[in-house]
Amino acid sequence: MNSEKVLSLLGFAAKAGKLSFGTHATQFAIESKKAKLVLAAEDISDKSVKELKFKADKVGIQALTIDGISTADLSKRVGKNCGIVAVLDSGFADAIKNN
Repeated sequence: MNSEKVLSLLGFAAKAGKLSFGTHATQFAIESKKAKLVLAAEDISDKSVKELKFKADKVGIQALTIDGISTADLSKRVGKNCGIVAVLDSGFADAIKNN
């Protein structure tokens, strides 16, 4: 993944209102099947990532750790303090997966 392109796409998704921010909001988006893709910064704990991936896999949603993107990078780009986001739009999700 090209981390700069992914951050750019996440910034656009945030401005468009197509992201859920943080662990709890992401879990809700997974459970309600609104999430199209789940992303975690590379410095999120392995336990948190493993738990989210398990929940996402149960409902058929892809969950990825983004190498090269820290929580600080992600937070700065999306405008909220977070290390985990759920992408709620399939267009943005596909564009991110293809980078």
